[in-house]
Amino acid sequence: MLVFSTAKLVFLSVPKTGSTAYQASLVPLAAIAVTTPPELKHAPVFRYNRFFRPMIERFIAPDVDVLAVMREPISWLGSWYRYRQRPAMAGTANSTQDLSFDDFVTAYCMGEQPGFARVGAQSKFLEPQRNGTCVTHLFRYEDQADLIRFLEQRLGTTIEIKHLNASPARDLELSAKTEARLRRKFSSDFALWEGIGENGQYAPLPARRKPVSKT
Repeated sequence: MLVFSTAKLVFLSVPKTGSTAYQASLVPLAAIAVTTPPELKHAPVFRYNRFFRPMIERFIAPDVDVLAVMREPISWLGSWYRYRQRPAMAGTANSTQDLSFDDFVTAYCMGEQPGFARVGAQSKFLEPQRNGTCVTHLFRYEDQADLIRFLEQRLGTTIEIKHLNASPARDLELSAKTEARLRRKFSSDFALWEGIGENGQYAPLPARRKPVSKT
């Protein structure tokens, strides 16, 4: 997560959307750079709202914009699958080295996900909070030019992004049955990504309400 005080902008780091490359380029411009541990570097909207927003609104500005990047859902899962195939994961419970991508996505769609498929969901990461805290500018990972143009205008500088942490290439084919199941179960992710427009404009999904307990 990066905080730019003069630009009144917070850049949330959604996992597997190139956040490490952007941090490497933009850290010198940031007033606050949270690069570790992963739980804080990749703080979702709900964690930003609870722990960071009060401080930022008090000491920087009450009207900061929140920026994030979202990746096409199947491509996003493909990145997780490839990341967990790297040699360092061999022999661990989260390794995907002996699985096909179809197997990985099938496990991801299970009600009780095994450890190797427990990677969260982008729609959950970006979920608006009931107090109104939400991402105000959401860009597609696949549209880097639009994102860089926005950042250059907002930060008043030219930006050069170098691709970092690239995972090894792998076959990412899905059967029609598996893809249909994924699209049905995680329809919120597909709807959110498909609704992203120019200059980061999009329609946030409604905040989820806590279930009312019955007595």
